[in-house]
Amino acid sequence: MTKLPANLALNPRLGRWVSIDGSDFITIRTGKVELGQGAVTAIAAIAAKELGVDLARIRMQPADTDTSPDEGYTAGSFSVEHGGAAMRWVCAMVRELFAQRAQTVLGEGDIVVQAGVFTRAQSNEGVSYWALAADVDLDQSTADLPEPRMLGGTIDAGHLQRLDLDRKLTGAAFIQDMALPGMHYGRVMRGAHPRDRLVSFDIDKVATLPGVVAVVVDGSFMGVVARRDEQALRAIDVAGRTAQWQRDAELPETADTHAWIAALTPRSTTFLADEGPEPVAQHRHHAAYSRGFIAHASIGPSCAIAAWDADQVTVWSHSQGIHPLRGALARALHLKNDSVRVIHAQGAGCYGHNGADDVALDAALLARTAKVPVMCQWTRADELSWSPFGAAMRVELDGAVDANGQIVEWRHAVWSPPHLARPGFGDGVNLLAAQQIDPPHPPGPPSEAPRPYGGGDRNAVPLYNLGKRSITHHLLPQGPLRSSALRSLGAHCNVFAIESFMDELAALAGIDPVEFRLRHLDEPRAEAVIRAAAELAQWDPADKGGEGIGRGIGFSRYKNHGAYYAAVATVEITDVITIKDVYGALDAGEIIHRDGTLNQIEGGVIQAASWTLKEQVSWTSDGFAVRAWDDYPILKFSEIPRIQTTIIERPGEFALGAGECAAGPVAAAIGNAIVHALGVRGRDMPLTFDRLEAAINAQ
Repeated sequence: MTKLPANLALNPRLGRWVSIDGSDFITIRTGKVELGQGAVTAIAAIAAKELGVDLARIRMQPADTDTSPDEGYTAGSFSVEHGGAAMRWVCAMVRELFAQRAQTVLGEGDIVVQAGVFTRAQSNEGVSYWALAADVDLDQSTADLPEPRMLGGTIDAGHLQRLDLDRKLTGAAFIQDMALPGMHYGRVMRGAHPRDRLVSFDIDKVATLPGVVAVVVDGSFMGVVARRDEQALRAIDVAGRTAQWQRDAELPETADTHAWIAALTPRSTTFLADEGPEPVAQHRHHAAYSRGFIAHASIGPSCAIAAWDADQVTVWSHSQGIHPLRGALARALHLKNDSVRVIHAQGAGCYGHNGADDVALDAALLARTAKVPVMCQWTRADELSWSPFGAAMRVELDGAVDANGQIVEWRHAVWSPPHLARPGFGDGVNLLAAQQIDPPHPPGPPSEAPRPYGGGDRNAVPLYNLGKRSITHHLLPQGPLRSSALRSLGAHCNVFAIESFMDELAALAGIDPVEFRLRHLDEPRAEAVIRAAAELAQWDPADKGGEGIGRGIGFSRYKNHGAYYAAVATVEITDVITIKDVYGALDAGEIIHRDGTLNQIEGGVIQAASWTLKEQVSWTSDGFAVRAWDDYPILKFSEIPRIQTTIIERPGEFALGAGECAAGPVAAAIGNAIVHALGVRGRDMPLTFDRLEAAINAQ
């Protein structure tokens, strides 16, 4: 028997996933949430296919801790890979239960279902799901039922329309546009330095401002509730002008990634070390790479709504994980889990652990004191300062190539603070306000996802045949700024380093970069995406580049078990760095929603380009140096490259998540293209023009 999907084993009751009544619709509940990636549409398509109904008959219910299965986080490119697999299994089981019941009505013979109606072969007589619903018990455990026959595939995937766009285009979908009866507006005040603790402010002056109904102070946590949002904002502004802060610690004097990382003591693990004699090398090479902290920088700041009813609280949140958030809120508020309900409401989208969870506790604390429903929204300054960041990283690589151009030794070491500080990880309470109230709830200790998924060590093991290997992960404590999960976690920097180093070794060996990679692979699907990307880009080994025009390649298999992706970038460098084209090839197994998959790849390409060329969060002795968009440039619409993607279709293969696979290969392709254009390599992201100019001058 095929192993039951893990998400289903944890949520075995069929009725938790699927409800069918006399309404002519089927209600589908998934624990995965819509973040703008189209996952809910893909899961709906899977459900419709397995049930044998039209997509128009499917009603997707927003994730809700009271009614939805607990599928953890919508993260790691697992929405279709895990959530979709569980939904396929559930719906196939439901279809077979109804088919069995239909057979008692229609008589013996092969039963088929189409458009929600079961019929017997060579008969016009039929009976629908809805006619049978009262006689089929879905309060059954999947563990007690036989493995179903799954139909596979999806419904007209090429023309599948996103289910979430209509409401988004009218604003109706977004949490910021919600309005509960009697709802008030909350804002919070936090310092300009991550180590500042609130000592005092003129509370009497703030409390008497127009519209203010509550001023909430608990330890170093401070917020206001007002009838109107602009009144709450003015109250926070007045409070800030009179606030006194105590600085508990200073930040490192330098924001240079290599420098402050070197000053911390890591917890080191060498998790791969091949034995054997020292290889004979023709060339040896060493290089170090880095990236700084990266902001989520979503277009809409984090927001939540909280409403209390006696000692029960309901929170609307755009969190990636409503069930883990419920547990963290319960601990912070000293409640039982079943006294907290979290309902997912869509926000502006996110790329990991942003401020959505933190603002949920802010809203709950404000609403508890004000005794009214409260919408709390962060400002842009809050979002760019206090939201968790993607962790800064340093990677050192040592390699050796023999006389035949074969890599015979490879050593990879990566230093990074945690990439996982979400609610639900570790023994602490990983919510910002929980650490500010009195008494505080300490956060959990530094932790990472177990391998093979990994955090800072994600994709630290290359897919290539590399001879004698050693891979070491140096997990640092929390750094100067709070870090947690950001799209692709450590894969962005690890793959950037690996693929840059592959080009450097190829140059030492005098071999074309594409040919060099293919020589070190024996995985046909990996070879296929590299060849496809090179063909799409019309890769010419004879092209020597230079004069500011260049092209480069990057490749990885995300997490070494997810989607395969290769990218070729072309750049033009004058007084600015312009990415002209990104040619990509993707193998994500069976494609459920082609348009959604392309959207994910294209979005990943754009974000990776922005990270690689522009983005870094810094600080000064005064605290956060990033408080507004002017402090944190991102890729402009006018700077977006032309993107062409080839999808290698593999019907019947396991569906692999594609949302994060582009980050590392695109970063490396850009870096390698810059070398091809200028003859100088940038190893520290972002690869700004100023850094490249300094590298040229240093040659």
